[in-house]
Amino acid sequence: MSSSNSSNVHVLAHTDMALAARCATGEPGGFEELYRLHSPRLFGLACRMVGPTDAEDLLQDIFLNAHRKIRLYKGESALGMWLFRLATNLCLDFLRSRANRSAQMTDSMDAEDARPTEGGRGPILGVLDRLDLERALAELPDGCRQVFVLYDVEGFEHREVGAMLGISEGTSKSQLHKARMRLRARDWQPLGPIRGRRHDPRAFSDERV
Repeated sequence: MSSSNSSNVHVLAHTDMALAARCATGEPGGFEELYRLHSPRLFGLACRMVGPTDAEDLLQDIFLNAHRKIRLYKGESALGMWLFRLATNLCLDFLRSRANRSAQMTDSMDAEDARPTEGGRGPILGVLDRLDLERALAELPDGCRQVFVLYDVEGFEHREVGAMLGISEGTSKSQLHKARMRLRARDWQPLGPIRGRRHDPRAFSDERV
């Protein structure tokens, strides 16, 4: 790492710790700044992982959890990364809960009208001539969607995706391949490059929030 990059890392680390301390002590304006800085990206993550209908309520849960856990932040990774991983865990919990509810509902439905997809999810949406990304993601099984969002949209590497989801690097690659195949089968094609890029110069930490 160059001296310039190293200096930037130290500045970011100091800024993150200072903001976390302000939030932890209840300093006026601290949590509002945290929300202003990080809510757009976390809302985007929630939209892609659970769908726009539930994303707004889930965003509030994410920041409520952040408020309760902010004292646990020790600066090992960027504050944005810490929040992102907390949000990812909450999205996964939400998806598991929704899958369980969906499975219970389909048990009471007629088999012809309730053809569950992988993971106990309800019927998939009707196929449209051209699916935008949000509609396409809504049709993916949970595991495929999670990996696709984290790798192709958010720009994490497979080792990072594996650490965040608690799966192996090989499983992450397999889920990504399945997701891409399903999207292509439904004629969804990105209009431009989709592979995301993280704007965090610090290394990813394997510590779970």
